Amino acid sequence: MRLCLVMDVLDLFWNASMEQLKCGYVEDGKDYICLLCGKKIEKGIIYQEDGVFYEAGRYMRIHIEKLHGSVFEYLIHLDKRITGLTDHQNSLLRLFYQGKSDAEVQKEMEIGSASTIRNHRFVLKEKERQAKVFLTMMELLKEKDDHAPGFLNFHQTATMVDERYNITQDERDEILKKQFPQGVEGPLKNFSIKEKQKLVVLQQIAKRFQTDEIYSETEVNQLLKPIYHDYVTVRRYLIEYDFLDRKVDGSQYWLKK
Repeated sequence: MRLCLVMDVLDLFWNASMEQLKCGYVEDGKDYICLLCGKKIEKGIIYQEDGVFYEAGRYMRIHIEKLHGSVFEYLIHLDKRITGLTDHQNSLLRLFYQGKSDAEVQKEMEIGSASTIRNHRFVLKEKERQAKVFLTMMELLKEKDDHAPGFLNFHQTATMVDERYNITQDERDEILKKQFPQGVEGPLKNFSIKEKQKLVVLQQIAKRFQTDEIYSETEVNQLLKPIYHDYVTVRRYLIEYDFLDRKVDGSQYWLKK
């Protein structure tokens, strides 16, 4: 069965430079790859959208605009444990991005005065400066710290970012080797495992779903049955761990982006 991503989009996302994240995509050989959902667009091909023809790079930007709104919109909707923003700061950034003046932001949020909003802007600017210094130190640290383990990357749609992600890539590989003895495209040996191990297993199973495809419950079940006999439990955990989303009535399922 073909995995939904040839390369792990989680690794691409978390290892991307700031400039690449701002663009929302990276170049990889003959393709452009969307960092937000993993969609691949082949270079050298002309694509049509609404009667207009676009080269591949521009078409990738069209994809981001149509599917994700913008890179900013995608990032601002991430869980606050990923962005590090408070709900208040999140609301402020949304309004600033919309081009609202300080007076308009103050009126919409019903807080303080226009000068209060300016103070909030100052605090956010300080946060930006601190982030730049911290990122620079971490980049320099990579050049010296030969003992730092590679930790499991969490998916951008995760809402339960906690100690379960405190797992190294080596530990991940060992879990996958043990739980998928026939290879990661084969059946799952056991799902009665620790929560950390469940996370690794579910992250791998989620790769079997296609990006931008809508599944019926029957189709999800058919996909999961060869993986594990208790496919209903696996399906429930895929939703609980924010890998899959569904309509309230369970009529449609899709891979969360």
